[in-house]
Amino acid sequence: MFRSKVTVLLLLLFCGCASNYAQNNLQVGAAQPQAYLPVLKAKKVAVVAHHASVILTDNDTLHLVDELLKNNVAVTKIFGPEHGFRELAPDGKKINDQLDPKTQLPIISLYGKNRKPQPEHLADIDVVVFDLQDVGTRFYTYLSTLFLVMEACAEQQIPLVLLDRPNPNGHYVDGPVLELEHKSFVGMLPIPVVHGMTLAELATMINGEQWLENGMQCDLKIIPVKNYSHQKGIQLPVPPSPNLPNAQAIALYPSLCFMERTIMSVGRGTAMQFQLYGHPEYPNNSFAFTPSPNAGSKYPKLDGERCYGVDLRGVTVSDQLDLRWLLDAYTKTAKKEGFFLSGFERLSGTSSLRQQILEGKPPTAIRASWQPDLDAFKQQRKKYLLYPDTNHAK
Repeated sequence: MFRSKVTVLLLLLFCGCASNYAQNNLQVGAAQPQAYLPVLKAKKVAVVAHHASVILTDNDTLHLVDELLKNNVAVTKIFGPEHGFRELAPDGKKINDQLDPKTQLPIISLYGKNRKPQPEHLADIDVVVFDLQDVGTRFYTYLSTLFLVMEACAEQQIPLVLLDRPNPNGHYVDGPVLELEHKSFVGMLPIPVVHGMTLAELATMINGEQWLENGMQCDLKIIPVKNYSHQKGIQLPVPPSPNLPNAQAIALYPSLCFMERTIMSVGRGTAMQFQLYGHPEYPNNSFAFTPSPNAGSKYPKLDGERCYGVDLRGVTVSDQLDLRWLLDAYTKTAKKEGFFLSGFERLSGTSSLRQQILEGKPPTAIRASWQPDLDAFKQQRKKYLLYPDTNHAK
């Protein structure tokens, strides 16, 4: 067995979503070997992948690396992102280089001492294959990993084959556009919190806007998802990370993630991650929870403290970034001073959001301040879309 208990549990929670893929007749890039195997023939290959880099068949779930090896592709090493390669490491855990216990291939961690492949990692590589499942937000780190892998490949003049996957939040665009003074690993590009693009579309944008160092270009080959459009209702068949256990958490994540850098808990250390928020000083009401260490979070915020708050498991998530919950948390929690923690601007991407909340600005005024940059981004984005935008990314 090469799957952790948390991986197996989350796969069981997500098993019903495979039928969603079947109903939409979606075929991810990895499920089209006829499109990429010829490119890899007689090449030394490195793969950027994680536990969700799988190919669904009628009878089995096959990992991309296993599929490549089965087809005699010379995979020589693996690059693992945040949370690891086959397993689901807890949030924030630094991951060391190691050997894959199944294949004995070396795994170079891109969430340890390196965030970017080093020249020596690519010295014997002819082509890199990239296959990560994203959730469509600027602060989800798989986008940053893509950017840094593209930059490393461009520097070493190695082509990158990107196997695309759907974006479950790809039906809308919203939130403040990153101000570059707040650039970090949880926000590297001048794009909104919710960008409405797949990783392949973003890769073409990175090249097209010359965002790599010194305007370098990555030699990019994309295998797009068949039968995908930017429609609402895409559900992922495999959880992308340990604290996004279901479709509701993924839908709420763009709006609740701001609270990660406040005193509030968003459910890490519970089985309801990103489906609630609360704090011991929130008004005592009928809903309460107590965070404690679990497989997804070894050191959860407010560990062992009884928190009162709001249960969002049954709410209908709107097609926009929703500020109501952040404003409610700030308004109703007695501890105003110290409510915001360091790093809030890295998540929001702007110097203004914290100040707007402190000044008591209503959501309409805050959202209006985003609009000029959002409108400009939506026009910029149109040039790089690979799939129909059925909702016009409102």
